[in-house]
Amino acid sequence: MTNNLEYTHLKLNEDLYCPAGHYTPQKEVRLKHNNREVLYVVGHAAMESSCCGIGSWAYVTVPGYIISWQNKTNDVVLPVSKVEPISDKETRDILRQIIREAESISRIEFW
Repeated sequence: MTNNLEYTHLKLNEDLYCPAGHYTPQKEVRLKHNNREVLYVVGHAAMESSCCGIGSWAYVTVPGYIISWQNKTNDVVLPVSKVEPISDKETRDILRQIIREAESISRIEFW
C-alpha cells in the first residue's frame, strides 16, 4: 500500500536560503507517463559557505504521481497537491531517462 503525501508548491524563480547557500525551484513539469501524470521540479542549488567548499548544480526532484492538483493551500498561502511517491525501481529508471533527456540534468531525486 502506497501512502499519498502532500507536496507544497514553492514560488518559482525565488531563492530559498539555507545555512550554507540557497536553492531556486525554476519550473514544475507535469509529465504524462503510463496513463498518469508525474510531477517533477527543476531547480538550481548553490553551496556558498560550507566547510567542504562551494559549488552549484542543477537538480530535479520528483514528488510522484499527481493524485490531486493544488487542491488546497497551506498557512502561508502556497498551493498544495497530493502525490503518490514512485517506489518501483523500473519505473524510476525509465523516468530518470526521460527526464535526463528532456532537461539535460543528471541529479534526479525521487521522494
